Amino acid sequence: MKASFLKKSSIIFLGLILLIFGIIDRVSAQKQPVDYVNPYIGNISHLLVPTFPTIHLPNSLLRVYPDRGDFTSDLLRGLPLIVTSHRGSFAFNLSPFQGDEKNIKPVISYSYDQEKLTPYSYSVYLDEQQTEVRFGLSHQSAIYELDFKQDLPAYLILNSRDGALKWDGEAVSGFQMIGKNTRVYLYLKPQQTPENISVLKSAVLTNDKETSGRDACVVLKYKTGTKSLRLRYGISFIDEAQARKNMDREIQNSDVNTLQQKGRAIWNESLGKIEATGGLDNEKTIFYTSFYRTFERPVCISEDGRYFSAYDGTVHNDNGTPFFTDDWIWDAYRAHHPLRILIDPKKEENILHSFVEMTTQMEYSWWPTFPTITGDSRSMNSNHGVASVIDAYRKGLRGFDLEKAYQACKGAITEKTLAPWSAKPAGKLDEFYKDHGYFPALKVGEQETIPEVHSFERRQPVAVTLGTSYDEWCLAQIAKELGKTDDYKYFLKCSYNYRNLFNAKTGFFHPKDSDGKFIEPFDYVFSGGMGARQYYDENNAWIYRWDVQHNLSDLIKLMGGHEAFVHNLDAMFSQPLGKGKFEFYAQLPDHTGNVGQFSMANEPALHIPYLYNYAGQPWKTQKRIRGLLNEWFRNDLMGVPGDEDGGGMTSFVVFSYMGFYPVTPGFPAYNIGSPMFENLKVHMGNGKTFEIEAKNASKENKYIQSAELNGHKWNKPWFSHSDIANGGKLVVIMGSKANLAWGNSPADAPPSEGNEDKN
Repeated sequence: MKASFLKKSSIIFLGLILLIFGIIDRVSAQKQPVDYVNPYIGNISHLLVPTFPTIHLPNSLLRVYPDRGDFTSDLLRGLPLIVTSHRGSFAFNLSPFQGDEKNIKPVISYSYDQEKLTPYSYSVYLDEQQTEVRFGLSHQSAIYELDFKQDLPAYLILNSRDGALKWDGEAVSGFQMIGKNTRVYLYLKPQQTPENISVLKSAVLTNDKETSGRDACVVLKYKTGTKSLRLRYGISFIDEAQARKNMDREIQNSDVNTLQQKGRAIWNESLGKIEATGGLDNEKTIFYTSFYRTFERPVCISEDGRYFSAYDGTVHNDNGTPFFTDDWIWDAYRAHHPLRILIDPKKEENILHSFVEMTTQMEYSWWPTFPTITGDSRSMNSNHGVASVIDAYRKGLRGFDLEKAYQACKGAITEKTLAPWSAKPAGKLDEFYKDHGYFPALKVGEQETIPEVHSFERRQPVAVTLGTSYDEWCLAQIAKELGKTDDYKYFLKCSYNYRNLFNAKTGFFHPKDSDGKFIEPFDYVFSGGMGARQYYDENNAWIYRWDVQHNLSDLIKLMGGHEAFVHNLDAMFSQPLGKGKFEFYAQLPDHTGNVGQFSMANEPALHIPYLYNYAGQPWKTQKRIRGLLNEWFRNDLMGVPGDEDGGGMTSFVVFSYMGFYPVTPGFPAYNIGSPMFENLKVHMGNGKTFEIEAKNASKENKYIQSAELNGHKWNKPWFSHSDIANGGKLVVIMGSKANLAWGNSPADAPPSEGNEDKN
């Protein structure tokens, strides 16, 4: 009897276990890509700028996120209508209010709770106001729905922080200045007509219907008993009439629920371009959240076939090709642009075409560096947009004018000053670079006299020399494609200029003064002042030691061969900070996400873990990539190690989770890392699919034991774009111990200028 009871109990227990796992499997199977996105990842920063939980459709003009300091902030500053830049430039503000009129302000701060946010939806409860807020959006328009719980008159306060607003009898329209003579326009129509309209001036409500200036506020009053309000609005960079057209075209007959369902479908289509199978839900959350962030920039600002260009201050016809801007190329060229080439080459063509158009609208026809809504900020050093041009062209993209792009890129490097954060023409420092092949550092004690040099950013001579060497290699490759033999030879020679700063005694790139002498004494961790900008940029010499993306085979030779190269890589990951964290980060705040002197938090470091592939030890790349992903990219509020830069960093995560990475944009090739998922399909823009099958992949099984590419045995730690351009399949067998023999032949190293025959 007892045995029979135990047997029945075991059967019941087993059945329950199977039922539970079956339910879990069904729930997991029902989840779609957007369900894995957690916009709150990284909303508390380690030191500098956090990520923002952005609600938007892929690459669309209208973007919104809660207006607060970071996730820990207790108060919401009203309800924003549009964010005009990645780092918190808000335009217009909506403040619902019930209470004494004397407490009405241009923007009301709210205690809040029950916030729910997805890439396509938002809802929140405003505590003291007892107001429920729901939000849904389209590409250039959106809807707020408000439910009031108090039995009091309801007010809607609309604020333009620097502009004008007016009530025309059925809607509020107006504009806000957002910088450099650029305006964003609003047309907002409430579903219910208000009882009264007034203007808030100097904390006093007047009976006016329009206002202008700082904190221009129109106040709509609704009678007691109003329980719900629906507000539709459109946004435009052209004019108020276009804002209304955008609203009517996109959401005239919609409500919040309809917009949210449409937005969900659009996000699933975009995120579904990469289909991940296997792995844990936590890993998929990190992966798809990172992927979602790559769609935040650049943004399409075409409106009914027209767009406003801040580059010449006029409205243009787009002639059927959508116009894109807001792209921080210094961050994005490394992995963001290459990722888009894989999943949406047509969009990448449109973006590059937009950059060509920008150059025809500027005072100087120089390729942009940081094109934004308000124009090109000419931020950072070098002009790595040239890398995106040659990378796209060599991967088969033809939807932009290569000749015009080349002339603009050439002008940006030879006619504009190389001094960082400057839009001035070339000067004495640039003449020196052309004559001597390096950007000179100030001598110890020497004062800056060159007008092109930014007072805070300094000369950054090593960063400029190394970055320009790569840019000139890219120029050489475009010249080669265009048959410009003389230019090709000239810029190819210039691409070796990094050698002029290599210190053979130390194995580092070391600043030189105008007399050709290395700056001494010198500390490769701390010399250079704030952000090491006197010599490098944001990162110290340990990071810039590897900033020769185009010619790693030559860098290996400079360092003394494969063994010394690997030794130096290993040393970087184990070298102590050298000071306490307080002192280290006080000087190098961008150099976070440390493993030794390596910084996972800044884009110049993204390619470094893959460099073991060039020296015959790809197993170390596999180990290091898995370690960095697990350490620094997590499903929590501090799960991003540094400035995410609107997709610049998370593109690295997407590629690395997939198992490959474009170390050198301009070479149509990818380094192999350690695939995270058991199966992954990349649905490419040409209708083909590239599949990666990682058999036995798990947290422990991170090492490649063997591989096949398109049915052939594969012992190279890289593959070319042509191998997968028309679809293909990479199969790797994963294991828990490194296979030291796989991919270790020097002949199988990834391509670089020194072995360009692999291109």
